[in-house]
Amino acid sequence: MSPDVGAQHSEEKQPLRCPVCGSTDIIFKEDTGEYVCARCGTVIMDKYIDQGPEWRAFTPEERERRGRTGAPLSPTLHDQGISTIIDHRDRDALGRRLDARRRMEVLRWRKWQMRTRMQTGMDRNLTIAMNELDKFANILGLPKQIKEEAAVIYRKAVEKGLVRGRSIESVVAAVIYAACRIHHQPRTLDEISKALGVNRKDMARCYRLMLKELKLDIPITDPIDHIPRIGQQLGLRGDIIAEAINIMKKVKGHAITAGKDPAGIAAAAIYIAVMQKGERRTQKEIAQVAGVTEVTVRNRYKELIKILEKENKNTQ
Repeated sequence: MSPDVGAQHSEEKQPLRCPVCGSTDIIFKEDTGEYVCARCGTVIMDKYIDQGPEWRAFTPEERERRGRTGAPLSPTLHDQGISTIIDHRDRDALGRRLDARRRMEVLRWRKWQMRTRMQTGMDRNLTIAMNELDKFANILGLPKQIKEEAAVIYRKAVEKGLVRGRSIESVVAAVIYAACRIHHQPRTLDEISKALGVNRKDMARCYRLMLKELKLDIPITDPIDHIPRIGQQLGLRGDIIAEAINIMKKVKGHAITAGKDPAGIAAAAIYIAVMQKGERRTQKEIAQVAGVTEVTVRNRYKELIKILEKENKNTQ
């Protein structure tokens, strides 16, 4: 079978079939570039073009050492990872240590290379901001997608001149808050400002400014989004968290969810689920983790109980 026929098979997503025995149990041998029938040993296709690298590596360290390409582009780097970096290992391509004269020469290269990477005020601002973003993301334990989303929003703010005259820390905290809401992993303003040591009013002011100027599409926070985070911090079992989510689905659409703090509603749902599952947790303990007052949890709990009782009566 010719390579053209093999390509046609792959395009149509049809399994290769042995022309001799009709078996579809085909093995690809990477060292020879052949497709071989595992039943009768017939070579179905040979001289297959390998699109991968010409070298082989058996460990991650060996693969990194032999690779000739850098890391993918990332908005979390001030230059998005396009420029080169001269490392501090002071060794040549063969791993041999450089002599003193060559080390001084490489030191000068490194110094001027770092200077050329930051030629404008925007570059310097992005360098400081991306370092702050990386530090804040580690403190909050944010995933990569939220970190990159925050970096993209910050770049847009810099391009529109929204950062000028404002604290970089406050703007970075605001974009983190916006990114968390976009990806349905809500964190409260109080939680972020307290964890990062940023003034809450400045952070909220920067967030409202970017929301207006950048036309950010921020979804409405659903109380269900708060339940996994609160439950994880309380160390609750999976069935309790699932029950709290089920309670929120039952009351969804009622007036209680309109204009109320989603974290408070989620805390009340968790409190009901905890009692139903026989777990001992106080309203005060749940309120502290949720970032609301004990009174809020108590009021939302009473409202949820009334709705659940009505739902039970209607189903009976």
